[in-house]
Amino acid sequence: MSRHYGWVIVAAGAVISCVAAGSMFALPVYLAPIADETGWSRAGISGAMTLGFVVMGVAGFLWGSLSDRIGARPVVLMASVLLGLGLALASQANSLLMFQLSYGVLIGAAAGAFFAPLMANVIGWFETHRSLAVSLVSIGGGVAPMVVTPLASVLISIYGWRSAMLMIAIGAVVIIVPVAMLLRRAPAVAEAAAAGLVPDANVPAQPSRLGAIIRTPQFIVLAGTFFLCCAAHSGPIFHTVSYAMICGASSLAAASIYSVEGVAGLFGRLAFGLSADRLGVKRVIIAGLLLQAAGIYTYIYVTQLRDFYMLAAVLGMAYGGVMPLYGVLAREYFPAHVMGAVLGGITMTSAIGMAFGPVGGGWIFDNFGDYHWLYVSSAAIGLAAAALALAFPPPSPQGEPLLA
Repeated sequence: MSRHYGWVIVAAGAVISCVAAGSMFALPVYLAPIADETGWSRAGISGAMTLGFVVMGVAGFLWGSLSDRIGARPVVLMASVLLGLGLALASQANSLLMFQLSYGVLIGAAAGAFFAPLMANVIGWFETHRSLAVSLVSIGGGVAPMVVTPLASVLISIYGWRSAMLMIAIGAVVIIVPVAMLLRRAPAVAEAAAAGLVPDANVPAQPSRLGAIIRTPQFIVLAGTFFLCCAAHSGPIFHTVSYAMICGASSLAAASIYSVEGVAGLFGRLAFGLSADRLGVKRVIIAGLLLQAAGIYTYIYVTQLRDFYMLAAVLGMAYGGVMPLYGVLAREYFPAHVMGAVLGGITMTSAIGMAFGPVGGGWIFDNFGDYHWLYVSSAAIGLAAAALALAFPPPSPQGEPLLA
């Protein structure tokens, strides 16, 4: 099969990422209508998303390992059905617990099946332009809030939240399933499977292989850097709207800061992907982490809406551009046929890092009365991420990944 087919894989991955991410992360649009109709607390409804992040992180490792064994296509197909089922059940939930389980557990488990398997599949198809290919797939997730969220908002205004969520559930399955049929294993991975390097799907996973992966210095540094990177920016992302409102911005203007970050992130993914192919992925990651830390610290001097927008553009480009590159760097250390497990493992640590920011920022505000120390501590964590990234060991002298 022609290697040019890799760009078809990239396009399919971008579409699937857009629909899957948009379907899950549209919950804020449903928040007020659900609370108004059911009387459930907003904290309880939002708790479904927190639960979803936790489940998504754990499931990502399991789905990624499974995709190494059976390929990305069957994993994505199973996850698309689980995603549709979770949304459908959540749309008909009559109790808060049922809603939390449907949205947090089922949808969270489904969402964990898209990043690692899709990225691992794309990485296997490219020896050159790998950073660009991965970044283009991640653009799908960046576009999602601009496509699925407005659509959900329109549907809610016309049909109500239950019918809107059910329509999104049906639409997600209808779109993802046929697009997933385009997914194919990369030739190198298919050859490894034919040679017996990829374990049979009916044989239990070998703990020694997974254990060998997670004990390597490469995996430890990669996972640790990803964890610190997400721990650094999750608090500022979550609390900046509140901080902007404290500084005098209206709720609508403050919320629009997210849109600026999202658009900047799209450009960041493209720019960082092209730069990594030319300058080296390690250098670009370190530069992006330093830019992120500097941007976060700058928040302590920002009080005007115009400055919030300018800083959102810088930060959106920095963390949006860096995030996809961890998968590219992982490929320099590990072979394609274990990429699902590797990416699933580092994604799990990143999800844990993301969980610290909102809670930590809330605790800081409750105890100190402002967000000053949130930005100082987050910037320090960002610098720690850049420092740890300096410890990335070089690939083997022969240029062969580990465990090949």
